[in-house]
Amino acid sequence: METVWLDLFYWVLINVLMVLLGYVFIQRSLMLQSWLMLIISILIIHLIFLHQHPILRMLALIATTFTAMKVIAVAESYKGKSLTLTFKQWLTFACGWAGMRAQPFETLGAARLPNAWPMIRFGISRIIAGLLLILLAHELVLLPLDHTLLYILISTVLLIALSLILHFGLLSISAGMWRLSGVNTYPLFKQPLKSKSLTELWGKRWNIAFIEMTTITIFRPLKHKIGAGAALLLSFAFSGLLHELALSVPVNSGYGLPMLYFIVQGVLVLIEKALADKKIVFLQNKVTAKIWTLFWIVAPAPLLFHAQFIKEIVWPLVGVHL
Repeated sequence: METVWLDLFYWVLINVLMVLLGYVFIQRSLMLQSWLMLIISILIIHLIFLHQHPILRMLALIATTFTAMKVIAVAESYKGKSLTLTFKQWLTFACGWAGMRAQPFETLGAARLPNAWPMIRFGISRIIAGLLLILLAHELVLLPLDHTLLYILISTVLLIALSLILHFGLLSISAGMWRLSGVNTYPLFKQPLKSKSLTELWGKRWNIAFIEMTTITIFRPLKHKIGAGAALLLSFAFSGLLHELALSVPVNSGYGLPMLYFIVQGVLVLIEKALADKKIVFLQNKVTAKIWTLFWIVAPAPLLFHAQFIKEIVWPLVGVHL
């Protein structure tokens, strides 16, 4: 237990140093130093938490990656511009919001913005729904079903439950709370089930923080150098790399599978764009568009949420044992 607290102390210290040093990098648009800080900080955290529980390793790696990526994203977005973000605003953004755009925090402390409480109530309702699904998973374990079928069923229920709690629950509450302080925050998951294409899902609706991150740090800087298609594919590959850190490294297994998932998604988005350019209209039909989108999200999902991640993190996280 003492080693856990010591490792957590080092994690806090490293992240605090990144936030403090990051503001200097942002002021001076030090992009190379920002990327080096990302690599070094992740390596240090990986080594510190090497022998800790996979759940703790995952959380430490994710939080550290987000802190470092915020430095890169903000430094890139203010590059060549006058920095209007104060240190207090930067500190609040870096420590209190999951998105990657710092500009909304320039109005921190202004009059409250509309739609705050509906977002908070929405988040609370999703947390309740997620908790009910976790209770359901605990009951499903008791059913006399085939082991493989039970594994698939419970894992699906738990992934949906955790997504409801985090993505649609806690993050919606966070967005609503900041709006009460005059910050123009927004849902980071915008009704993904309404997506009629993978392009729409990955570009506008699912995980806006990652969309902002890859757009600001990868796609925009590279699209004029290597072309929009190659920059888009590299953006998906970068997302795959970050998911390797979050899903494969903590359990020391499944390497390459999350990367493959995002490469597949990137290629499919390029195919969609090519079909649109050639006026092939099958994705304009609502039914076929929904089937296409849902199939390519769900069918390769075991690549992303591979078995070892499910067994060592998802199930233990909610206390379910098969």
